[in-house]
Amino acid sequence: MSSKSTPADIPQPVNDIQGDDRWMSQHKRFVLSTKEGEPEVVFIGDSLIQQLSQTELWNRMFEPLHCINFGIGGDQTQHVLWRVQNGEMDCITPKVIVLLVGTNNYDHKAEEVVDGIVAIAKCITQKQPKAELIVMGLPPRGEKPNKLRDKIATINAKLAVDIEKVPGNVTFLPIDPSLFVNSEGFISHQDMYDYVHFTNKGYNKLFEQLLDLVQDLLHEFVKVENTSQDTDSIAGELATRIP
Repeated sequence: MSSKSTPADIPQPVNDIQGDDRWMSQHKRFVLSTKEGEPEVVFIGDSLIQQLSQTELWNRMFEPLHCINFGIGGDQTQHVLWRVQNGEMDCITPKVIVLLVGTNNYDHKAEEVVDGIVAIAKCITQKQPKAELIVMGLPPRGEKPNKLRDKIATINAKLAVDIEKVPGNVTFLPIDPSLFVNSEGFISHQDMYDYVHFTNKGYNKLFEQLLDLVQDLLHEFVKVENTSQDTDSIAGELATRIP
């Protein structure tokens, strides 16, 4: 479905052009999960969020925080907005919500993408006024310098300003491009295997700062089920960069 048919800040479900109804099936599963569990942290967004749940970092550091993952690959801002408006933020009372979306809005201008992200943030804070919402900036993409990276930089700069106007407990978490872009302007496949989606190493870099922020908001340390890690080793790991 072309994003041109729907503004980035107008809710719209994905058109089932492949005919298998997978997108709606995932959405319905997410809604059902809100009625079955009591998550402390909710992640919502596109494939960058979706694939996080398949990483070592998720299993080792996020899952012990009672997190659920509402990421769907290919989603644009208008799709996530529709999902939020149609049940994914109902029946739960999370303490923290993490939003990362916008990299797939290829046909929207930077300002339109920001409008879409802000619309989602407003909807989330209306449905979950007691939760802490973390809106992540978009990471860079593409092996070499490109126009999309420039657009992402524009989105992040404007989003940092506009997100402050959203009422409620909202924090903008910027992404430092230098985490992934070297001095010559290249991104390594060791961080992003296809220059947009992250490896385990890349996810460690991307979500290290987020992990610290989530822990601060929850007012608790990570509780790792692996008995091989005692309290001192966990504290020491959190005090340094995740390898």
